[in-house]
Amino acid sequence: MALNIKINAVTPFRQNCSLLWDSDSKEAVLVDAGGDSQYLLNTVQEHGLTLTAVWLTHGHLDHAAGVPALKRQHPDLPVFGPHRDDAFLLDALPESTAAYGFEHCPPFTPEHWLNEGDSVQVGRYAFRVLHTPGHTPGHIVFHCPEEKLLLAGDVLFYESIGRTDFPRGSHQDLSDNIRNKLYILPDDTRVIPGHGRNTDIGHEKRHNPYVRA
Repeated sequence: MALNIKINAVTPFRQNCSLLWDSDSKEAVLVDAGGDSQYLLNTVQEHGLTLTAVWLTHGHLDHAAGVPALKRQHPDLPVFGPHRDDAFLLDALPESTAAYGFEHCPPFTPEHWLNEGDSVQVGRYAFRVLHTPGHTPGHIVFHCPEEKLLLAGDVLFYESIGRTDFPRGSHQDLSDNIRNKLYILPDDTRVIPGHGRNTDIGHEKRHNPYVRA
């Protein structure tokens, strides 16, 4: 009985798309499917899993642009997140993918926008949703208290934080959310960021030069 995690670096931006699955039920989700969709589906199949949902932390192309390709093969696959305030980013995916040389991505609307306090599930493992604007206005993160695991998207990185110079970004909001929502989690909470190496809350409280505890 375990929650398994395989981190897949996708897109030219090397974005961490996490494949999570319950070892008992073999139910799986993809978190931030930004691209390389066939590779992700092959990985799901290789592990003998049933893909039940896609979860999105925010609407930037490297985190969301793989969704329409996934849904072309799995039309009933539900998408959970981000918060509705990132709708403008999902609507702009055709323009943003063209601007960065990505494969064309049509706009889409998730089946389920997520809000602070909502919960999503993979197998028997529940993740609570925290709304953490700053990098984008509709950014959310997923926290599993049982596993002491945080899927942080582009909010918190190893000794760094997300950019806030994008449209509707806010450095103050990002800093406040890290201090007031993430740094209050147990120090041994593992953090899987949207890019780069994993970290934990205790390390960031002690060593992150951008946001002090």
